[in-house]
Amino acid sequence: MNTLPLTAAQEILITTVKVLVFFGVLLGIFSGMTYVERRMLAFMQFRLGPNRTGPFGLLQPIADGIKLFFKEEFMPQGAQPFLFLAAPAVAVITAFLAIAVVPYGGSITMPTWDSLPAWLAGREIPLQIADLDVGVLYIFAITSLGVYGIVMAGWAAGNKYALIGGLRSSAQMFSYELALGLSWVGVILLAGSLKLDDIVNAQNGPWGALQWYCVLQFPAFIVYVIAATAEVNRTPFDLPEAETELVAGFHTEYSSMRFALLQMAEYVNMITVAAIGTNLFLGGWLSPVPFLPDGIVWFLLKMAAVLFYFIWLRGTLPRLRYDQLMHFGWKTLVPVATVWVLVTAGAIAFWERTPR
Repeated sequence: MNTLPLTAAQEILITTVKVLVFFGVLLGIFSGMTYVERRMLAFMQFRLGPNRTGPFGLLQPIADGIKLFFKEEFMPQGAQPFLFLAAPAVAVITAFLAIAVVPYGGSITMPTWDSLPAWLAGREIPLQIADLDVGVLYIFAITSLGVYGIVMAGWAAGNKYALIGGLRSSAQMFSYELALGLSWVGVILLAGSLKLDDIVNAQNGPWGALQWYCVLQFPAFIVYVIAATAEVNRTPFDLPEAETELVAGFHTEYSSMRFALLQMAEYVNMITVAAIGTNLFLGGWLSPVPFLPDGIVWFLLKMAAVLFYFIWLRGTLPRLRYDQLMHFGWKTLVPVATVWVLVTAGAIAFWERTPR
């Protein structure tokens, strides 16, 4: 393995390449998710879904992108111009920033080809843009900022339906972020670290999937799954959009590429919470059985399972009423998450004090 020290320019070059690759992969997953969701919902509802554009409708995301790119953009007469234009940018930038510290599969070793420069050949490169010691806190802070994009979009449009959607989103996110953060505490206590790769490695052991935190922290895992669904405004917690009540909620007045940016932010947030949940509770890139090798394939399969869960919920459950949503968050999820944090902390303290 190449252990030669890197210059600042070489580190910047590697980071830039990783950013471009991750950005391209995320755009590809976003496009694919729009197609997969529409096809799967159609299957669940005994419809065909998009099947005309290209073989099996696979080119439908490209057609939608071209349509949105050339569609007319307009701004309501009573809108706040700067905030109306800035809201989609804030939403999508925070979505991409949050996923920057998520590891995807340990690391890869570059080949030792003669065509590669000496400083790169044989070097081990982590599959992660930024490796922060406080990665979990960074994610929680950045995802908390995402609500500002939605609130700005709802308020700046000058539309009563959009305003109600923005207010709902702010109340919903603040409520469910508390339960979401509490669901992480037990995992952090068990792993003893705020770094996501350390949390993944802490789940490695001879028992495979039985040592993952979705088993050891099962109540916290259930709280995370529910709170994350509400965090990304997915059914049955899609009250900020609520087509039957608010037309389209906070993005009622958006069209063309501004609407596309808001949709991209929603799907990237889905990918983010799926990747975080995979690392925190599902062992990240670790194999579920000890005799199989670890790798990025396992990470992608687990993340795909979580994304399928989001689609399955949308095709299965009806939307909650707003009062039911708030009561469930404050009176069920937060108490359950709090009690489980106390149980986990007590168990760890008892285990450390017990002589062995």
